[in-house]
Amino acid sequence: VQLQASGGGLVQAGGSLRLSCAASGRIFSTYDMGWFRQAPGKDRRFVATISSSDGSTYYTDSVKGRFTISRDNAKNTVYLQMNSLKPEDTAVYYCAASNPTSGWGTVGYWGQGTQVTVSS
Repeated sequence: VQLQASGGGLVQAGGSLRLSCAASGRIFSTYDMGWFRQAPGKDRRFVATISSSDGSTYYTDSVKGRFTISRDNAKNTVYLQMNSLKPEDTAVYYCAASNPTSGWGTVGYWGQGTQVTVSS
């Protein structure tokens, strides 16, 4: 599986962005998908995931109510809609794919990252 993320950019605080991650391969629908982010000088951290089985979603507390993860299996694409952006959301955002049997402790595939910068 190859992942190609896009949609990052510069936005003012309170604004919105939608990230997309297009996946190659015919097995996209069988993988759990997720978004992670890495701010300067910090470790890469979980943002949101969506399951392959029933579309269940999970979010880190700091983005709950502001971000929405979704997937379109027909388009092999996962999205991250980000609203009410804050300067602390500034980071490189990575999409990822995980085999449901192994869980997110072992990420199967990473995308290349897209920069999101939120100005105050």
